[in-house]
Amino acid sequence: MNQTHLRFQSDSAAKAFDLHHREMMVQNISRYEEDVATGKQQFANLELARRRAGVLKHSVIEHLEDHLKTFEQNFSNNGGHVIWSETAADARKSIIEILERHQAKTVVKSKSMISEEIGLYTALEKNGIECVETGMGEFIARLTNDEPYHMVHPLLHRSAKEVANTFHEKFGLSEKASPADMTVFIRNTIRKHLTQADAGITGANFLIADTGSVAISENEGNGILCMSMPRVHIVVTGIEQIIASVFDLELFWPLLATFGTGQTSSAYNSLVNGPRKENERDGPDHMYVVLIDNGRTRLLQAVPQRRTLACIQCGACQSACPVYRNIGGHAYGTTYTGPIGAVITPFLSGRFEEYKHLSFASTLCGKCTEVCPVGIDLHHQLIMNRRLSVKSGYTERAERWAMWAYKVAMKKRSRLDRLSPKRKNYLFKRFLAKGWGDRRDQPMVVKSFARQYVRSGSFKG
Repeated sequence: MNQTHLRFQSDSAAKAFDLHHREMMVQNISRYEEDVATGKQQFANLELARRRAGVLKHSVIEHLEDHLKTFEQNFSNNGGHVIWSETAADARKSIIEILERHQAKTVVKSKSMISEEIGLYTALEKNGIECVETGMGEFIARLTNDEPYHMVHPLLHRSAKEVANTFHEKFGLSEKASPADMTVFIRNTIRKHLTQADAGITGANFLIADTGSVAISENEGNGILCMSMPRVHIVVTGIEQIIASVFDLELFWPLLATFGTGQTSSAYNSLVNGPRKENERDGPDHMYVVLIDNGRTRLLQAVPQRRTLACIQCGACQSACPVYRNIGGHAYGTTYTGPIGAVITPFLSGRFEEYKHLSFASTLCGKCTEVCPVGIDLHHQLIMNRRLSVKSGYTERAERWAMWAYKVAMKKRSRLDRLSPKRKNYLFKRFLAKGWGDRRDQPMVVKSFARQYVRSGSFKG
């Protein structure tokens, strides 16, 4: 068992039995579920919409190279620049080179999971570039050096009172400050940065192949300001965010809004085609799209796990997963958490053995598959990861021996009955107690139904 696995077990146990954490998760996710139930009512046939979205996204993944080339050509024709980055280090280097080329010393940044994945914020700081998070959740998380807890809701584990205490400690606001008070404070704080920043960095919810456009969905308006006010706009995105046609947005935008936050539509949906043209008043002078692989082609080669590249990062599987709801986001120790993170992290990291345990940390209840807006069969993908782990030999010797013994015993009823219940319970206690945990009572083996049935005289044959 490697250190990553041991840390996961330790952190998971701490969070699972933290009653305050459990209260916050239940409270915040319950509110999300109520909103989602309302948002779903906009669809005349939700299951048909999900199937259509799944077919469209999976089709793009199957022809990913062709769609990315089409996007690059059309975006370049619009005056933008596409930079291909094979690794996180390549992406960081390219972004810093762009900023240095344009002598940019201050950057405003909107919410982006892939920027967390590549460690962009820290890299900018190390190179003397000031970076300000403009999303409220990310702004607050940065104050406490927190990683995002959820794809869409980075402060899912925090209460309003906890955030108010943070603002009191950092800025002297009242300990009784309301969410509205803190929102006004954040907006006033970041406004000067938005007006003075040399460059803006955003993510991309979708890349549109046929028009060479970048689609961004948000609810605060900070994304629009990050990409329109500074003279340089850099889009940081994974290669899997591509969709074929701009007309597909009429399906993907509502699904993303409903399953992400429970809305019928995000407050701001923007399409950006490139830098500002000569006859346009607003927008950046230069626009770049940094396309990041960072293990995605490795995942693309894995069948059937490649289907997870269709993910639109709504976070619905996280919110539905009973494991995630108990242990939270930070226990995973990865950028992408919950069921989707458990499947893709071993591939993206290139260290399958180190992160294989994530696929075993699941009840396989199928709730993640049930809520996925693009129909990714996540619980099946978790099983496939487990299968690959075993086939690759990433299992401990004791586990292999235990499974061999189990297989031998289960092949014949006589073998199962050879040991008395007392001896079976001893063996279970001796060899399985640690895996079962010390917070649950170990189930006891009793005499088999067949033997009880025969002894009772009910069986006459």
